[in-house]
Amino acid sequence: MIGYLEGTILQFESDGILLLAGHIGYEVLLNPQMVEKLRSQDSKENPIALYVYYHQTERQPKPVLIGFETPGDKAFFQTFITVDAIGPMKAVKAMTRPANEIARAIEKKDVSFLTGLSGIGKRTAEKIIATLHGKVEKFVSLAGEAKASDTDSSVAEIPDIGQQVEDVLVEQLGHSSASAKRMVREAFERNGSISTPEELFDEIFGRE
Repeated sequence: MIGYLEGTILQFESDGILLLAGHIGYEVLLNPQMVEKLRSQDSKENPIALYVYYHQTERQPKPVLIGFETPGDKAFFQTFITVDAIGPMKAVKAMTRPANEIARAIEKKDVSFLTGLSGIGKRTAEKIIATLHGKVEKFVSLAGEAKASDTDSSVAEIPDIGQQVEDVLVEQLGHSSASAKRMVREAFERNGSISTPEELFDEIFGRE
């Protein structure tokens, strides 16, 4: 199963990108606001990293890769699709606003905000609130989750938990930088719902 990809953009598509990683081109679906962000940054020449949700079922036999900028965004998506009638394909199209804003709207029971998302009507918005209210508060702070490749200082207010754990692995436990990055990446691939450094350490050392 594919959980993480690094590569360069070969081309943009209407609902995602063709990503070149290891001499293989992967079709990756992205939410609309991420496609727009990558286009505005002229990212075709620069490497990008994506946390990937792999979707394949009997009704959807063709594998679908859905990409996210951070583990937190992926974890929110996985929570979002637990709502009845919101499958992965509908969810990725609906995420026309950042995950933290959607989470905040759910916690505030803001039906009007949710109905502004692509493909979400009033009844579905009410179902989202009924299912997820009280369960997505931890995602409200996702705006502060920083990527190592992100140059926007305003996004770096809250340190990425992956980077925190990498620093401890290297500085206190003696692992190499490459080994620490691999351990963190593999932990997130196994468990996309990790939201604290403690949970990340448990995932890493509980499976060694």
